[in-house]
Amino acid sequence: MELDLYRVDAFTNRVFGGNPACVMPLDEWLDDDLLLKLAQENAVAETAFLVCSQPGRYHLRWFTPDVEMDLCGHATLASAHVVFSYLEPKAAEVCFESVSGELVVTRKASSEYEMALPNRAPEPAILPAEISESLSLPPVEVYKARDYLLVYKSQRSVEEFSVNRHLFDRVNLGTGGVIVTSPGRKVDFVSRFFTPQATILEDPVTGSAHCTSAPFWSSRLAKTVLHAEQISARGGFLKCQVLPDHILISGQAVTYAKSRVFLP
Repeated sequence: MELDLYRVDAFTNRVFGGNPACVMPLDEWLDDDLLLKLAQENAVAETAFLVCSQPGRYHLRWFTPDVEMDLCGHATLASAHVVFSYLEPKAAEVCFESVSGELVVTRKASSEYEMALPNRAPEPAILPAEISESLSLPPVEVYKARDYLLVYKSQRSVEEFSVNRHLFDRVNLGTGGVIVTSPGRKVDFVSRFFTPQATILEDPVTGSAHCTSAPFWSSRLAKTVLHAEQISARGGFLKCQVLPDHILISGQAVTYAKSRVFLP
């Protein structure tokens, strides 16, 4: 069996930036164990698998090297880039059917893609002691949806933030993680994202985390359109429009490589 493999850098306009994802179109679903092994072999934060049901419509699943995810923004953006660039170059819109519902991505004239992801506004929460003890700096406020949202006063605090991985990995958040965020110097807000017990501790650019951070900052700043930067080592930029049920997240993507995978 031979499969196409695309490696795409999402939420950036240059290779070596943003968040790398692998995208693998399939004719039909393979066994879950094999999908996980493929994700492990690809060794990036997320591998997206697509099965076309009809033109412009695909079933979409996301795997980390550790688990299947319920939602991944950057791999969805990467998947749309593959559809628009290689599979259906004349399409203006693609709909992905996923465990998180239908996710529609639109090709914009500005070389950006706009995704409609669920609005996961957070509620005030108490941080578990296992997480609190692992942080280099206590947050000013704590909220939670799927992910914990830790609010800090300044971008410098987010830049200097670190976790003690030995302590942090005591926590099992399932498919969730920890967002660290503050107002930005040149954008509305900045963030970083950490996942305990994951092969990749800090995710470079996390679209799904903005389903929570964008509505939080929208309410805090009284704005519905926000510009965000995830200030990881690779870094990435996102434009977020907050709607009652959805977050429209826009970003660019570039292809790093296309290859063939050979399976027995």
